[in-house]
Amino acid sequence: MAVPPSPAPTPSPQAHMLVVDDEPEITQLLSRYFTTHGFRVSVASDGAQLRHLIGTESIDIVMLDLGLPGEDGLSLTRYLREHWQGPVIIVTGRGDSVDRVVGLELGADDYVTKPFDLRELLARVRSVLRRSSPPSPTRMPVPNSASRRFAFDGYVLDTQSHGLFGPHGESIDLTTGEFALLRVLVEHANKVLSRDQLMTHMHGRDAGPYDRSIDVQIGRLRRKIELDPASPQRIKSIRGAGYLFSPSVQRL
Repeated sequence: MAVPPSPAPTPSPQAHMLVVDDEPEITQLLSRYFTTHGFRVSVASDGAQLRHLIGTESIDIVMLDLGLPGEDGLSLTRYLREHWQGPVIIVTGRGDSVDRVVGLELGADDYVTKPFDLRELLARVRSVLRRSSPPSPTRMPVPNSASRRFAFDGYVLDTQSHGLFGPHGESIDLTTGEFALLRVLVEHANKVLSRDQLMTHMHGRDAGPYDRSIDVQIGRLRRKIELDPASPQRIKSIRGAGYLFSPSVQRL
């Protein structure tokens, strides 16, 4: 029987990072650097240690290498998406675009290649944590004056609880990146947004010339909110321009 996903914890003032890498030099470097910037850091060198720590510790974010002994990091990304819903950043020496696309397809929130700039990596971690989802409620939240909620085509997006709810009130699981993308689209409904504009709204940076992360996340989001993802009517591709969110959106 499949194990139901466990919710990601809400990040604490001292966020708990899990670094998964089999190179001691890398884990020591990242541990020292992120500890000095206010993080609590745990380390795993393989899949078995990752599973143990995810099951016993309150982890806020996972930084995952792909070239691990025994079990590839891509399969571990799939495991995390099935059993845990916190943010995952792949940090790896594999710069191949295929690995990047597959990692993002499996649900990673960002992809950083080695060698990396520590300051940029810190900025990306903080950006992902700002968008990190708290536990998804199992039913529709009670409206309150502090809530920012948007309704479209029977769906409700709650930007306070980071929840998306379907036409029957069901909770729809979104990764951190999917939620951030949908929020940008909803807040700019009926406007064409380029990949660079979407990337800037989500990450504060332009898309690189070979960066397909937006396209990958658009595809994953369509599979969750489109009646026919192969013929999308809500998130439309505008050839040569970008994407347009077409439903009428109402602020609640």
